[in-house]
Amino acid sequence: MDKFIVYTDGGSRGNPGHAAIGIVIKDEKGNTLKKYAEQIGIKTNNEAEYEAVIFALKKAKQLFGKEKVKKIKVEIRMDSELVQRQLSGIYKIEEEKLFRHFIGIHNLSMEFGGVSYHHIPREKNKEADALLNEVLDSKDQKMF
Repeated sequence: MDKFIVYTDGGSRGNPGHAAIGIVIKDEKGNTLKKYAEQIGIKTNNEAEYEAVIFALKKAKQLFGKEKVKKIKVEIRMDSELVQRQLSGIYKIEEEKLFRHFIGIHNLSMEFGGVSYHHIPREKNKEADALLNEVLDSKDQKMF
């Protein structure tokens, strides 16, 4: 079974405010396969973090194909401890808006051989963070 590491980050300028996501997909050896970044409108930081995970799972499915993802384990790494703990079932989700995202992620994750969520320090998520800030700073709504 193949394993891929996906770094996700979502953020907004203001809370809520203009928001963007950044995603980096790597193979098990750490080689970068794809990078994505795009603006996602007016969102809270937490909504942006959830949307980054949704986007990453959808892109992984497109990248590898519907049949192959059934045999792929995906390790999602993020610097949002709250979102990681909610996705892992450690914390309850009390915001209705976030619950909708949680259900979407749960449904997408069922198509993979396995999905796990890991909190990492912000300094280990610099690539995804730089991507989202780059797109927020530019006039382009999508990059890569």
